[in-house]
Amino acid sequence: MTPWKAMKLRADQTGDRGLPMPLWLQGALETAQAAIISALVVVVPIAAVWATSGFQNSAFDVLARLAGQSWLLIHGVPLQLAALGSGAAGSAGSGMLTLTPLGLTLIPFLLAWRAGRRLARASYTDQLWQALLGSWLVYAAFGAATGFICRSADVVINLWYALLIPLIPFALGMVTGARREAGSWSRLIGVDAVAWISRTSQHSRWAGSYFASAAKAGFVAMASALALACLLLAVDFFIHWNLVIAVYEALDAGPVGGAALTIAQLGFLPNLAVFALAWVSGSGFHLGVGSQAGPLGTAIGPLPSVPVFAAIPSGSLDYGFAALVVPALAGVLAGWWFLREGENHFDEWLAIKVHARWFTAPVSTLVLGVLVGLVAGVLAAALAWLAGGSGGLGRLKDIGPDPLWTAVWLAAEVGIGVVIGYAAGPWLERQPQVEEEVELAR
Repeated sequence: MTPWKAMKLRADQTGDRGLPMPLWLQGALETAQAAIISALVVVVPIAAVWATSGFQNSAFDVLARLAGQSWLLIHGVPLQLAALGSGAAGSAGSGMLTLTPLGLTLIPFLLAWRAGRRLARASYTDQLWQALLGSWLVYAAFGAATGFICRSADVVINLWYALLIPLIPFALGMVTGARREAGSWSRLIGVDAVAWISRTSQHSRWAGSYFASAAKAGFVAMASALALACLLLAVDFFIHWNLVIAVYEALDAGPVGGAALTIAQLGFLPNLAVFALAWVSGSGFHLGVGSQAGPLGTAIGPLPSVPVFAAIPSGSLDYGFAALVVPALAGVLAGWWFLREGENHFDEWLAIKVHARWFTAPVSTLVLGVLVGLVAGVLAAALAWLAGGSGGLGRLKDIGPDPLWTAVWLAAEVGIGVVIGYAAGPWLERQPQVEEEVELAR
């Protein structure tokens, strides 16, 4: 088994090498670096707003706790907020802030991805766990310490959440980065997956290949639908840009305040992309209790003065139902992809068992549509769950799409598209006559 290059600690500048740095210590140092950089990303905008007297309470301890609470929030840690005048976060006027800016969550994820690659280069295959364990322990301690220091009477932080939840995006980033450096999962964990698969039966390999291809097609459908939804979101921003600018002008937050507001909105841009996906699926999304936005009808109550809210389509949407074509089109692309890249072993097995092509072809295609639709629906539900949440207080306790209904709508539409795309694939894949003759000759 080929090891990765071991990283050594320089003794001096003469080129001589000293003792190798312990992997757990290197992991701890990489993690401390990532934690400090991600904290600075939160501190700098707060410091800029403070420098322009943008906070009513500019006490150092208040701003420090705000920075720590923001750092926990971008890692997905829920914060228990107390309503003004309620006295305690556990009272009836309190609420849980769980709406995570996924765009800012990418910062610790990417920092962890970089750290994971560096630790993979410094570790042998059977020693990588030492570096990962040391790094995760340090990051968990950093989160717990931040939660302990930054909690207050107005913002209650569960220390167990602060200890464990920041590890989720950070650990995913480290493992992904280590996998990228290793080149394969087998080299990363020391297990030869190809050899294990070769020991299984032929039927098992066929079944595994079929379900793996269906799962990949579901991911293709999900990614295509999300990309098309992002395109529609960009068009929507372009159409309503004057309304967005009008809200900025009405706020009159100044250059620094406007920049901080823009950064916060960019942090929620991935959330808005998932909202757009739910919108084109037909299930829509909530912007507060009793407010629903969707292509088949929009009913939205009073909203905070956030510029991005001005771009929400409202009024009579006579052709809103046309948006439902987007997930179906993504399903068509997934069905075509499966025809090109996958092998429909279920169709082959069914054709052997039942000698009636008029029956086996439609049934295998429908089963494929169901499987790919289920995968796309599960992925959509996961995205909807990650993107939505609670704004903390008042009507904004319900923001985002409903994971279940988003999954149901998207799975059904993608499944229909897969059937169309897979059935129409042979006509889209027609080859020139010369190539057909070569294939017949073979």
